Amino acid sequence: MTPKLLIVIAAAAGLLAGAARADSAQDALKRFTDGVQTFDAHFEQVQTSDKGEVTARSSGHFWLSRPTGPGTGKFRWAYEKPYTQATICDGAKLWAYDPDLNQVTVRDAKTALTGTPAELLSQKTALTNAFNVKDAGTEGDLHLVTLTPKSKESDFKSIELGLDKDGAPVRMRFADQIGGNSQVTFTEVHTNARIDPAQFVFSPPKGAEIVNDGGISTRSLD
Repeated sequence: MTPKLLIVIAAAAGLLAGAARADSAQDALKRFTDGVQTFDAHFEQVQTSDKGEVTARSSGHFWLSRPTGPGTGKFRWAYEKPYTQATICDGAKLWAYDPDLNQVTVRDAKTALTGTPAELLSQKTALTNAFNVKDAGTEGDLHLVTLTPKSKESDFKSIELGLDKDGAPVRMRFADQIGGNSQVTFTEVHTNARIDPAQFVFSPPKGAEIVNDGGISTRSLD
Protein backbone atom coordinates (compact mmCIF):
# COMPACT_ATOMS: atom_id res chain seq x y z
CA MET A 1 0.00 0.00 0.00
CA THR A 2 1.61 3.27 -1.08
CA PRO A 3 1.60 6.34 1.20
CA LYS A 4 -0.10 8.35 -1.57
CA LEU A 5 -3.06 5.95 -1.69
CA LEU A 6 -3.25 6.04 2.10
CA ILE A 7 -3.43 9.84 1.95
CA VAL A 8 -6.18 9.88 -0.65
CA ILE A 9 -8.35 7.34 1.14
CA ALA A 10 -7.80 8.88 4.53
CA ALA A 11 -8.67 12.27 3.21
CA ALA A 12 -12.03 11.30 1.78
CA ALA A 13 -13.14 9.08 4.61
CA GLY A 14 -15.43 11.44 6.49
CA LEU A 15 -16.21 13.76 3.63
CA LEU A 16 -19.98 13.86 3.80
CA ALA A 17 -20.59 13.06 7.43
CA GLY A 18 -22.69 16.14 8.01
CA ALA A 19 -25.21 15.70 5.19
CA ALA A 20 -28.59 14.83 6.66
CA ARG A 21 -30.78 14.51 3.59
CA ALA A 22 -30.49 13.57 -0.09
CA ASP A 23 -30.18 17.06 -1.55
CA SER A 24 -27.65 18.44 -4.01
CA ALA A 25 -24.05 17.29 -3.88
CA GLN A 26 -22.86 20.83 -3.26
CA ASP A 27 -25.25 21.27 -0.34
CA ALA A 28 -24.22 17.94 1.16
CA LEU A 29 -20.53 18.80 1.01
CA LYS A 30 -21.14 22.28 2.39
CA ARG A 31 -23.01 20.77 5.31
CA PHE A 32 -19.98 18.62 6.08
CA THR A 33 -17.63 21.59 5.81
CA ASP A 34 -19.77 23.75 8.09
CA GLY A 35 -20.99 21.19 10.59
CA VAL A 36 -18.52 18.35 11.16
CA GLN A 37 -15.40 18.87 13.25
CA THR A 38 -14.47 15.27 14.10
CA PHE A 39 -15.11 11.88 12.49
CA ASP A 40 -13.99 8.36 13.34
CA ALA A 41 -14.96 4.95 11.99
CA HIS A 42 -13.84 1.38 11.35
CA PHE A 43 -13.11 0.67 7.67
CA GLU A 44 -12.91 -2.31 5.32
CA GLN A 45 -11.03 -1.83 2.04
CA VAL A 46 -11.01 -3.92 -1.15
CA GLN A 47 -8.75 -3.15 -4.11
CA THR A 48 -9.38 -4.51 -7.61
CA SER A 49 -7.39 -4.52 -10.86
CA ASP A 50 -8.49 -3.17 -14.23
CA LYS A 51 -9.84 -6.69 -14.89
CA GLY A 52 -12.01 -6.63 -11.78
CA GLU A 53 -9.82 -9.10 -9.89
CA VAL A 54 -9.43 -8.56 -6.13
CA THR A 55 -5.79 -7.69 -5.44
CA ALA A 56 -5.92 -6.79 -1.74
CA ARG A 57 -8.18 -6.70 1.31
CA SER A 58 -7.48 -4.74 4.48
CA SER A 59 -9.14 -3.11 7.46
CA GLY A 60 -8.45 -0.65 10.23
CA HIS A 61 -9.59 2.62 11.79
CA PHE A 62 -9.75 6.27 10.78
CA TRP A 63 -9.77 9.42 12.94
CA LEU A 64 -10.22 13.00 11.72
CA SER A 65 -10.17 16.43 13.36
CA ARG A 66 -10.95 19.31 10.99
CA PRO A 67 -9.63 22.86 11.50
CA THR A 68 -11.94 25.55 12.87
CA GLY A 69 -10.28 28.18 10.66
CA PRO A 70 -7.61 28.52 7.97
CA GLY A 71 -4.98 25.82 8.01
CA THR A 72 -4.64 22.06 7.74
CA GLY A 73 -6.57 19.63 9.90
CA LYS A 74 -5.35 16.42 11.51
CA PHE A 75 -6.05 12.76 10.76
CA ARG A 76 -4.82 9.21 11.32
CA TRP A 77 -5.51 6.38 8.86
CA ALA A 78 -4.38 3.15 10.51
CA TYR A 79 -4.31 -0.29 8.88
CA GLU A 80 -4.69 -3.13 11.40
CA LYS A 81 -5.19 -6.22 9.17
CA PRO A 82 -3.53 -8.02 7.42
CA TYR A 83 -0.62 -5.73 8.41
CA THR A 84 -0.09 -2.61 10.51
CA GLN A 85 0.69 0.68 8.80
CA ALA A 86 -0.33 4.28 9.47
CA THR A 87 -0.49 7.72 7.91
CA ILE A 88 -0.71 10.61 10.35
CA CYS A 89 -1.22 14.30 9.59
CA ASP A 90 -0.43 16.50 12.61
CA GLY A 91 -1.45 19.71 10.87
CA ALA A 92 2.03 20.59 9.69
CA LYS A 93 3.68 17.33 8.62
CA LEU A 94 2.36 14.20 6.97
CA TRP A 95 3.94 11.02 8.36
CA ALA A 96 3.67 7.59 6.68
CA TYR A 97 4.98 4.80 8.93
CA ASP A 98 5.71 1.20 7.94
CA PRO A 99 6.67 -0.74 11.10
CA ASP A 100 7.75 -3.84 9.15
CA LEU A 101 10.43 -1.79 7.39
CA ASN A 102 10.88 0.55 10.36
CA GLN A 103 10.66 3.35 7.81
CA VAL A 104 8.99 6.76 8.03
CA THR A 105 8.28 9.09 5.11
CA VAL A 106 7.68 12.70 6.14
CA ARG A 107 6.38 15.52 3.93
CA ASP A 108 5.03 19.01 4.31
CA ALA A 109 1.29 18.46 4.85
CA LYS A 110 -0.02 21.33 2.75
CA THR A 111 2.17 20.38 -0.21
CA ALA A 112 1.45 16.65 0.07
CA LEU A 113 -2.32 17.13 0.28
CA THR A 114 -2.68 19.57 -2.63
CA GLY A 115 -4.84 18.07 -5.38
CA THR A 116 -6.13 15.22 -3.21
CA PRO A 117 -9.48 14.84 -1.41
CA ALA A 118 -7.60 15.85 1.74
CA GLU A 119 -7.56 19.38 0.39
CA LEU A 120 -11.33 19.37 0.93
CA LEU A 121 -11.31 17.39 4.13
CA SER A 122 -8.44 18.80 6.14
CA GLN A 123 -8.29 22.39 4.95
CA LYS A 124 -10.83 25.22 4.83
CA THR A 125 -10.86 25.51 1.05
CA ALA A 126 -13.76 25.91 -1.35
CA LEU A 127 -15.10 22.66 -2.74
CA THR A 128 -15.05 23.78 -6.37
CA ASN A 129 -11.39 24.84 -6.16
CA ALA A 130 -10.18 21.26 -6.44
CA PHE A 131 -13.08 19.15 -7.76
CA ASN A 132 -15.96 19.08 -10.17
CA VAL A 133 -18.94 17.86 -8.14
CA LYS A 134 -21.87 15.88 -9.53
CA ASP A 135 -24.97 14.57 -7.81
CA ALA A 136 -25.04 10.94 -9.02
CA GLY A 137 -28.53 10.07 -7.83
CA THR A 138 -29.34 7.15 -5.56
CA GLU A 139 -28.55 3.44 -5.25
CA GLY A 140 -30.98 1.74 -2.92
CA ASP A 141 -30.84 3.76 0.29
CA LEU A 142 -27.59 5.48 -0.65
CA HIS A 143 -27.26 9.02 -1.99
CA LEU A 144 -24.31 9.15 -4.44
CA VAL A 145 -21.93 12.04 -5.10
CA THR A 146 -19.13 11.95 -7.68
CA LEU A 147 -16.00 14.10 -7.36
CA THR A 148 -13.73 14.55 -10.38
CA PRO A 149 -10.33 16.09 -9.58
CA LYS A 150 -9.51 19.22 -11.55
CA SER A 151 -5.78 18.62 -11.23
CA LYS A 152 -4.29 16.82 -14.23
CA GLU A 153 -1.69 15.32 -11.90
CA SER A 154 -4.23 13.47 -9.75
CA ASP A 155 -3.78 9.70 -9.47
CA PHE A 156 -7.55 9.25 -9.61
CA LYS A 157 -10.10 9.75 -12.37
CA SER A 158 -13.05 9.95 -10.00
CA ILE A 159 -14.19 9.44 -6.43
CA GLU A 160 -17.72 8.24 -5.67
CA LEU A 161 -19.14 8.71 -2.19
CA GLY A 162 -22.20 6.85 -0.89
CA LEU A 163 -24.22 8.37 1.98
CA ASP A 164 -26.79 6.63 4.13
CA LYS A 165 -30.18 8.20 4.95
CA ASP A 166 -28.62 10.11 7.86
CA GLY A 167 -25.91 11.58 5.66
CA ALA A 168 -22.99 9.55 7.01
CA PRO A 169 -20.53 8.16 4.42
CA VAL A 170 -20.75 4.37 4.32
CA ARG A 171 -18.96 3.69 1.04
CA MET A 172 -16.25 5.25 -1.14
CA ARG A 173 -15.08 4.12 -4.57
CA PHE A 174 -11.87 5.38 -6.16
CA ALA A 175 -11.17 4.86 -9.86
CA ASP A 176 -7.49 5.32 -10.72
CA GLN A 177 -5.92 6.38 -14.01
CA ILE A 178 -4.91 2.85 -15.04
CA GLY A 179 -8.28 1.15 -14.51
CA GLY A 180 -7.92 -0.08 -10.95
CA ASN A 181 -10.44 0.58 -8.19
CA SER A 182 -10.48 0.77 -4.43
CA GLN A 183 -13.67 0.51 -2.37
CA VAL A 184 -13.87 1.45 1.30
CA THR A 185 -16.88 0.81 3.54
CA PHE A 186 -17.37 2.29 7.01
CA THR A 187 -19.03 1.01 10.17
CA GLU A 188 -19.18 2.22 13.78
CA VAL A 189 -19.24 5.82 12.57
CA HIS A 190 -19.05 8.69 15.08
CA THR A 191 -19.20 12.40 14.25
CA ASN A 192 -18.37 15.37 16.47
CA ALA A 193 -17.23 13.13 19.33
CA ARG A 194 -14.08 13.85 21.32
CA ILE A 195 -10.92 12.25 19.90
CA ASP A 196 -7.78 11.83 21.98
CA PRO A 197 -5.25 14.41 20.64
CA ALA A 198 -2.57 11.72 20.91
CA GLN A 199 -4.02 10.07 17.79
CA PHE A 200 -2.58 12.94 15.75
CA VAL A 201 0.90 12.96 17.29
CA PHE A 202 3.72 10.92 15.80
CA SER A 203 7.36 10.50 16.83
CA PRO A 204 9.59 8.22 14.73
CA PRO A 205 10.68 5.13 16.70
CA LYS A 206 14.33 4.84 17.67
CA GLY A 207 16.44 3.67 14.76
CA ALA A 208 13.74 4.21 12.15
CA GLU A 209 14.82 5.29 8.68
CA ILE A 210 13.34 8.72 7.96
CA VAL A 211 12.89 9.77 4.32
CA ASN A 212 12.06 13.45 3.77
CA ASP A 213 10.61 15.45 0.85
CA GLY A 214 13.90 15.46 -1.00
CA GLY A 215 14.39 11.72 -0.70
CA ILE A 216 17.19 12.19 1.86
CA SER A 217 17.36 9.37 4.38
CA THR A 218 18.40 9.69 8.03
CA ARG A 219 17.98 7.64 11.22
CA SER A 220 15.94 8.52 14.28
CA LEU A 221 18.05 8.80 17.40
CA ASP A 222 15.24 9.25 19.93
